Amino acid sequence: MHDIADLEGRGIPGVGIASTEFVEAAALQSKSLGFDPAMVFVRHPIQDRSDEEMRALADEAVDAIVGALTSKP
Repeated sequence: MHDIADLEGRGIPGVGIASTEFVEAAALQSKSLGFDPAMVFVRHPIQDRSDEEMRALADEAVDAIVGALTSKP
């Protein structure tokens, strides 16, 4: 969240990507920072996935990520 805020503060669009386990945590942290970043959530868990499974998650999320990046002013 801090990295995205830093990028956005420098005029560089950013999108947070996390697993669905962290939806509430991301909302709470963004509220405490006073920052409302674009977020994309992928299926949880991610840490024990194979490279092939990670590529599949990325393929599922790429359109949402690009959309979030390009829809920013």
